[in-house]
Amino acid sequence: MTEKTTGASYAAAGVDIEAGDRAVELMKEWVKKTQRPEVLGGLGGFAGLFDASALKRYERPLLASATDGVGTKVDIARQLGVYDTIGHDLVAMVMDDIVVCGAEPLFMTDYICVGKVHPERVAAIVKGIAEGCVLAGCALVGGETAEHPGLLGPDDFDVAGAGTGVVEHDRLLGADRIRTGDAVVAMASSGLHSNGYSLVRHVLFDRAGMSLEQEIEEFGRTLGEELLEPTKIYSLDCLALTRTAEVHAFSHITGGGLAANLARVIPDHLHATVDRSTWAPGAVFDLVGKAGQVEQLELEKTLNMGVGMMAVLPAGSVDVALTALADRGVDAWVAGEIVDRGDHTEGSTLTGSYAS
Repeated sequence: MTEKTTGASYAAAGVDIEAGDRAVELMKEWVKKTQRPEVLGGLGGFAGLFDASALKRYERPLLASATDGVGTKVDIARQLGVYDTIGHDLVAMVMDDIVVCGAEPLFMTDYICVGKVHPERVAAIVKGIAEGCVLAGCALVGGETAEHPGLLGPDDFDVAGAGTGVVEHDRLLGADRIRTGDAVVAMASSGLHSNGYSLVRHVLFDRAGMSLEQEIEEFGRTLGEELLEPTKIYSLDCLALTRTAEVHAFSHITGGGLAANLARVIPDHLHATVDRSTWAPGAVFDLVGKAGQVEQLELEKTLNMGVGMMAVLPAGSVDVALTALADRGVDAWVAGEIVDRGDHTEGSTLTGSYAS
């Protein structure tokens, strides 16, 4: 008797289409919360639709676009089994880049790659992205969930996203607006944000042998809870600031650290000096430095050191700006100033010692 053979199938290869469909159904309620009036259609189409006629109110609209991910911070979420905060990090990484030029965030799409679709986990990730979009004032118009068995483990995942915003041409912010004597205003970060986690994980886990469940007295919570603290989303705060005070430029402090990111918006003939003594970095930065014997300069070129966003504005606008940010619950302070380039070879330097 001939033995009956079974043909190959997508499911046998590790891809569960039904689980993917259930994930879409679970995420729909969260995506709906991000809708703006310009969005057409619902979740599930091949493309997200945004009514561009809304841009007619602009004289010369410039579209701003950015794409990013969250990096190895996703491994902290995976180990803790907490999936509904990592989306905040994704939105912050994308939309806070867009707002730097003064653009209003319009819409975003996401890409979630998993080893195996667990519908509730995917929905939790999208929930976090949707909540982040609400905080950034943008719509989540679509995305993709891809199942990659064999390339990723059953519990492994990664997230990325792309966003679009718009700014009026004559309101575009950047280096050409900055002048000698401008003030540099720092806005506090919520912690590590989403950069430098390869260093952080190596230092705290591989070298210091710490665990995510370990209670850290300086944090008042576990190490895992501190490391998973979502990135602060500054988009609406920055836009509100531009409506209240004259702003020349913003700088989103991400990979590369404070000095390098601030230098990206400083013109060649000017220089930004930032005084470390104007703030004290949070306890997590001190922990990483001490646990790994990481030199200060190495920390500063990897981590944000307690500053997530910076604004460059006329000195005469400082009081109004600080009041406006305080009213929105943003901890901000004058951290430096703009001077002539002189003998400086870099666009920005940090001086002094951190406050204790």
